[in-house]
Amino acid sequence: MHTICLAYYQPCVLSRGAILDLERSFGFLVNDVARLFGRRFDHNGRRLGLTRAQCRTLGYIARNEGINQAGLADLLEIRPMTLVRQIDRMEEAGWIERRPHPADRRARRLFLTAKARPILGRILDVANETRDEALARLKPAEAGQLIDLLKRVHATLSERVPQADKLGDGAGTTPILPSPRRVAAAASPDDANATPAPVAAVGAGR
Repeated sequence: MHTICLAYYQPCVLSRGAILDLERSFGFLVNDVARLFGRRFDHNGRRLGLTRAQCRTLGYIARNEGINQAGLADLLEIRPMTLVRQIDRMEEAGWIERRPHPADRRARRLFLTAKARPILGRILDVANETRDEALARLKPAEAGQLIDLLKRVHATLSERVPQADKLGDGAGTTPILPSPRRVAAAASPDDANATPAPVAAVGAGR
């Protein structure tokens, strides 16, 4: 029996010479759609002057203001030390501010600055633009059905994957649908009625 390779990223030779059809592989398609979506977001988002990682960080802080660095690293699924370096750069650039924790003098809580809030609406615009491009070949009913099916798959996996322990205020499971409309409204009154795109979309394909 041949050794099975990584099913997500390359053709796999299974027992008796059978070849896994990646075009019908759920795992491959989900991962590759995320990869391509992320690359397209990078292209559309060049005008923002922010990296995709920075956009994700701003989006998650907007949903969890007051979270500490450990909790944010848990949500973003990256190493705390990697996040510290990124937070340092974003704080120096004026996007994020650290504030003392009222109950722990050693801890710091993360908040958006006034400079960062207007950019949230522009990030959502890029995410929505990229989403519309990705779904361009689907009819509205098909797009809605796709989202409903993915939500059911998400719910199923959420029940079966152990959740990481909460590492800080606001940490824990990340809702599927983000960015409150008030965030978009604060950035631009004209965006208040727009359908917000998932914060997770910003990080697709990372």
